[in-house]
Amino acid sequence: MTIHTATAVPAGCRRDTQGRFVPEALIQPIDKTRDELVIELLKKALATRQILTDFKTLAMRDTDAFVTLSAEQYGVNLGGKKGNVTLYSFDGAYKIQIAIAENIQFDERLQAAKALVDECINEWAQNSRDEIKVLVQDAFKTDKEGEISAGRVLGLRRLNITDDKWQMAMKAIGESLQVVGSKEYIRFYQRIGTTDKYEAISLDVAAL
Repeated sequence: MTIHTATAVPAGCRRDTQGRFVPEALIQPIDKTRDELVIELLKKALATRQILTDFKTLAMRDTDAFVTLSAEQYGVNLGGKKGNVTLYSFDGAYKIQIAIAENIQFDERLQAAKALVDECINEWAQNSRDEIKVLVQDAFKTDKEGEISAGRVLGLRRLNITDDKWQMAMKAIGESLQVVGSKEYIRFYQRIGTTDKYEAISLDVAAL
């Protein structure tokens, strides 16, 4: 990997991808045009990103202030993050959703839960349904980052199994849950014609 230093580029030269100084006269016109195009569009992309960042900050601030104002009509003082909220325009043609997604992790007690679940599966080996075995195995699989899916693990608690050991495992899963952070999202929607369905107003360049 080439590391570019802060060395100034000599007059009449350009730095190439390997950090070498190439005289302008030796650079093909098409390469110069490509370079100019990429730099021009990237500058605009960075400026657009800043506009979107500023807009999100403004939108979150204004919606937060409105929710506070609305609560004050009933003598309620809301503190901290306001939670999940949906705001509609008067005619219902548009809506804004503010959502808080919590980052959930499991502590060491998940290992105890898995051990108990494994014991249950081994004890029920002859009588347990294959679907439950597969569900349990998938629940504790890790992704490429070595993380376990909270959704799959918590899905085990929806199984109607009354075995005492299983219930102890489910308790361990619940107690192992830790909220380690949260992130706020704001999304914008417009109604599709006269239906009761809405489509998202995408602010993602790749989705346009």
